[in-house]
Amino acid sequence: MSDLGTSFGEDLIAAIEEAAAHAQGRGKVARVHTIEVPDVRAIREGLGLSQQAFASTYRIPLATLKGWEQGRRQPDATASAYLSVIAHLPAQARDALRAA
Repeated sequence: MSDLGTSFGEDLIAAIEEAAAHAQGRGKVARVHTIEVPDVRAIREGLGLSQQAFASTYRIPLATLKGWEQGRRQPDATASAYLSVIAHLPAQARDALRAA
């Protein structure tokens, strides 16, 4: 058990030191993950739908949709992927939800 605890502790310390080095602009290059945030209003307007109709059709809470469109919030990675599907395959997304 002590070997496992020691290994974990050493790994944790190394990870913290690596994070601190990165924050200070030195050390190895860290992986950066970017999420492309879709233009929710443009998608909705491109489909010719009101906020209420878009939210209802694609099962997005209206308050969430308004928050995205007004810039108070941004879609997370999963929501961004879903919005991308809606933008490229709106009828199929709608039909899939109807079948569910």
